[in-house]
Amino acid sequence: MYKAEISRKNPALFVFLLDQSTSMEDPFGGSRSEQSKAAGLTDIVNSVFYDMVVKARDGETTKNYYYISVIGYGDDVSSGLSGSLSGKQIISIEELANNTLRVEKREKKESDGTGQLVEKPYKMPIWVDPVASGMTPMREAFLQAKEIIEPWISDHSEGFPPIVINVTDGEANDGDPEEIAEDIKQLKTNDGNALVFNAHLSSSRSIPIQFPDRIDGLPDDFAKMLFRMSSNLPQPMLEVAKAESFIVGEGSRGFVFNSDFVNLVQFINIGTRPANRG
Repeated sequence: MYKAEISRKNPALFVFLLDQSTSMEDPFGGSRSEQSKAAGLTDIVNSVFYDMVVKARDGETTKNYYYISVIGYGDDVSSGLSGSLSGKQIISIEELANNTLRVEKREKKESDGTGQLVEKPYKMPIWVDPVASGMTPMREAFLQAKEIIEPWISDHSEGFPPIVINVTDGEANDGDPEEIAEDIKQLKTNDGNALVFNAHLSSSRSIPIQFPDRIDGLPDDFAKMLFRMSSNLPQPMLEVAKAESFIVGEGSRGFVFNSDFVNLVQFINIGTRPANRG
């Protein structure tokens, strides 16, 4: 299971659920001098999208190996994309490539070959902007994800199962999302059940919990709920997680709690690693 080739005939679907509540204005790690969780999250998501675009390119052609859906939840629950893509439930990787909001100039630290770090400029395409306003209607976001995935599976029954990646920093305020997440996990293609992964973002510097295999030891009811909502990591992703030096085994779930910026980068990279197949 979870071995279907990702191709134009059988593309993969990734559904990103992005917490856009007011508390996303807070910084990672509790320091007001750091980047906000909303800004950090959108940087990661834009980077993941760019990576998918690059992998789908063949010369001047972008092949539709991947489709994505972005649902933001805060003041309301709606498309997390802006500009010409606003309001679209599912977009192809070709549509994504051709409809950036803008390209920003950034800098990153790289080795200069002598052991010193220097700032190197690079260009970052932007599709998602930071938003931090309102409450946390997570249940409705999962419900919309389910409504997107059901017809997708009917049309792509031989493909790699859809993957939902939910990133939040707080509990839902519109009811319990667990039942809806369980419904999503019961949807399946001939290659396996749909996958649900959850990441909790940190405002503190306490030790994060990464890919746990049991509910014992989780700090509170919210962490336990996110654990139950999360799918077991399929074997291919277990191998990827091991290669990234995570301690994982049978039963490890696609869940990180009290995640900082670095943990979140690793988590989303592992959760979207099927994008490396193609």
